[in-house]
Amino acid sequence: MTDFATTKAMFQLSKGMIYLDGNSLGPLPKATAARVEQAVTAEWGEKVITGWNRAGWMAQPTELGDRIGRLIGAEPGHVVLGDTLSIKVYQALAAAIDLVPDRKVILTDSGNFPSDIYMAEGLIKSLGRGHELRVVAPEDVENHINDDLAVLMLTQVDYRTGRLHDMADLTAKAHAVGAIASWDLAHTAGAMAVDLKGCNADFAVGCTYKYLNAGPGAPAFIYVAPRHIDSCQPALSGWLGHEAPFAFDLDYRPGTGIERMRVGTPPVLQMAALDASLDIWDQVDMDALRTASIALTEQFIAGVEARCPELTLASPRDPQQRGSQVSFAFAHGYAAMQACIARNVIGDFRAPDIMRFGFCPLFIDAGDVDAAIDVIADVMGNQLWDDPAYTQVARVT
Repeated sequence: MTDFATTKAMFQLSKGMIYLDGNSLGPLPKATAARVEQAVTAEWGEKVITGWNRAGWMAQPTELGDRIGRLIGAEPGHVVLGDTLSIKVYQALAAAIDLVPDRKVILTDSGNFPSDIYMAEGLIKSLGRGHELRVVAPEDVENHINDDLAVLMLTQVDYRTGRLHDMADLTAKAHAVGAIASWDLAHTAGAMAVDLKGCNADFAVGCTYKYLNAGPGAPAFIYVAPRHIDSCQPALSGWLGHEAPFAFDLDYRPGTGIERMRVGTPPVLQMAALDASLDIWDQVDMDALRTASIALTEQFIAGVEARCPELTLASPRDPQQRGSQVSFAFAHGYAAMQACIARNVIGDFRAPDIMRFGFCPLFIDAGDVDAAIDVIADVMGNQLWDDPAYTQVARVT
């Protein structure tokens, strides 16, 4: 059983701050600065270029990938780190399309993060092979899984509402019609237990700067199921995805196993930050995390609804149908969120009217939830949001 009081003490949070935005950017683990300094001074500073071998930099993407793999139910040796989430979305979708060359439909939903859709649109245009991106409402996905489907491309947890797709069920339905299933775990990894192997997922991608606390600019990851790993073709034939990168051959040959999905140079300093964060995550029981997360979100919903009738729950009421975030709709949601932030309750806003709050039991407890409810009730009940200072929309919301 995970001791969440112990994990809370491992994070650096400003005194008085209630941080309910770990679903967007995870807070800083206290051990991160020293680990990054070690990478800068003892590794880069002392070893210079020999750090690729002597400090193990080149092996980090797969070693850290295996540690993340435990959190998402992946087989060892089938997750690799590097690049950005958009690049990994592109890689996974391109590889999936190639596995079903006679089909042209890619199915996603309107709750998917927009950049996933953008990457799919760009890939389709560059291929020029007549593929169609079909975007439907989240609740209609199942009804559009049919015999013309090539790839089911979904984000498991809706970034705005927290709505949770049933990965096992939808993957099975996609496979039943001969399609491939690719999942984005951006709002799932580190929020709840995932079982990629048990769900029989084909591909999955995710990021490490949200719940996994690796910091701004942290690398993404990609998973490829064992049955596809030796046949899938990397659309981005990067140097480090080559079978023998230091042979400097002029012809590309994909690397062995998950190595073929590597593209660019590993972000060594960001991976040092991730290494420190995963030292915490290595101690976490994901089922216990999910149980604690549900308790916190249920407490939050009950408290806000009792005291803030102006807010409308935008997340599924059933905790089994949502991830680890809760959203409320309010016509003046941006201003209301800025008023909360000014009072040290940190959430975020998603257009057009969503006030979004994320819950991670590693650093949020029941006392924090009660205190956050008090602040939100004050902001709403006394219309503290109705202030010109809170209506100036910042570049990042």
